[in-house]
Amino acid sequence: MMQARFLALGLISATLAACASPAEEYPSLAIRDSERLTGSMAAAEPQPYIPPPPSASALDQVEQLAATARAAHAAFLAAAPAARRLAGTAGAGRVGSEAWALAQVAIADLETRRSLTMIALADLDRIYVDTSSAGEAIAPVAQIQTQIAAMVEQENAIIAELLAATRN
Repeated sequence: MMQARFLALGLISATLAACASPAEEYPSLAIRDSERLTGSMAAAEPQPYIPPPPSASALDQVEQLAATARAAHAAFLAAAPAARRLAGTAGAGRVGSEAWALAQVAIADLETRRSLTMIALADLDRIYVDTSSAGEAIAPVAQIQTQIAAMVEQENAIIAELLAATRN
């Protein structure tokens, strides 16, 4: 039993001796020069982002689509008076009459012409998204896109007016 006590005492003293070492071997916990705050914490002036212009090919496509939409819109507006006359005649008749059928055909023709303008607008929307995703300036595309969208809205209003006239 005595031997067990000496053995335990020897293990404890060996463990404590391993933990004790001279203080000079450990680094200081004081703040080092490299850890001291120097300089200023002021934020840098933000630089405004000026996007590059869209590519020449994109601008060419925009101009071609604008020309296509303008031509389709002009054709729509040229066909609208005849459709308006037929819709006015159909409104006095009844649904299913010959005047009503002629008005429906004229309105369908206008809807076909409107679809050409809408296709150009959809392609402009795609170019707008591609230009924006590339980080390029969207203003040149957006300006034409707004003009073509206004044309489609005008065409929608005319078609809605004519359809309402044929229901009377």
